[in-house]
Amino acid sequence: MSDDDRFEYDELVFDGRVAKAHRVGVRMPDGRVVQRDLIHYAGAAAVLPVLADGSIVLIRNYRFAIDEVLYELPAGMLEPGEDPRLCAARELTEETGYTAGQIEKLGQFFTGPGTCDEVMHSYVATDLTAGEQALEAYEQIEVETCSEAEVRRMVADGTIHDGKTIATLGLWWLRRAEA
Repeated sequence: MSDDDRFEYDELVFDGRVAKAHRVGVRMPDGRVVQRDLIHYAGAAAVLPVLADGSIVLIRNYRFAIDEVLYELPAGMLEPGEDPRLCAARELTEETGYTAGQIEKLGQFFTGPGTCDEVMHSYVATDLTAGEQALEAYEQIEVETCSEAEVRRMVADGTIHDGKTIATLGLWWLRRAEA
């Protein structure tokens, strides 16, 4: 992080491959300085692949931090200076094998603003063409296509419990309801 006048102090306590952890002193409105932990991420993009028949392409992705295979939308971290739309297109192809004829921004949101500055950019991808996955060596991802009604049930019953996936689906469903 750069010098930030929001903080009385900023101590880098961990510098990892995907995140940096800082111990910061935040000046409160009453003048007190309180210590907080801040995790810095470069940002990420999630993409909702929708096939011509309206079905949704999901992935089943093993997440080591929770030791669980999750139903998710394809997503990934931004490379330094990368356009989030290009990240979404890249992750779509790497994780599902599909390429998109059209990618449209749905919105963006903070993933955990109590301790983290990560911004997740959400997209919907259409005009899809099937192809081969190009997974990273550590990725164990299976592709699964579900009807929209099935995806709605999976969110409602808790089968889908990944935050970026639920938020991106919600943005898409809201946009379509307004149209």
